[in-house]
Amino acid sequence: MPLYEYSCEKCEKNFELIRNISDKTQVHCPTCDAVCKKNISTPSFQLKGTGWYKTDYASPATKSHSSACGTCPKAEKGTCGV
Repeated sequence: MPLYEYSCEKCEKNFELIRNISDKTQVHCPTCDAVCKKNISTPSFQLKGTGWYKTDYASPATKSHSSACGTCPKAEKGTCGV
């Protein structure tokens, strides 16, 4: 479930809640019980590791066969289409 940031216009308190995307109910301030508005904020996750950048994807011409394929005999490496 995503983490959303809310702010109260009455007491100016900012807080975060984990909610379903499908939740339609209004959020009330935990301090003054006024109706709060949802803020637009930056995502709170990072994509780490290989495969997340354009340069990490190999073109079909430079694609090499993995030694851990397991489907090709050692003498016939590359016959599985990799």
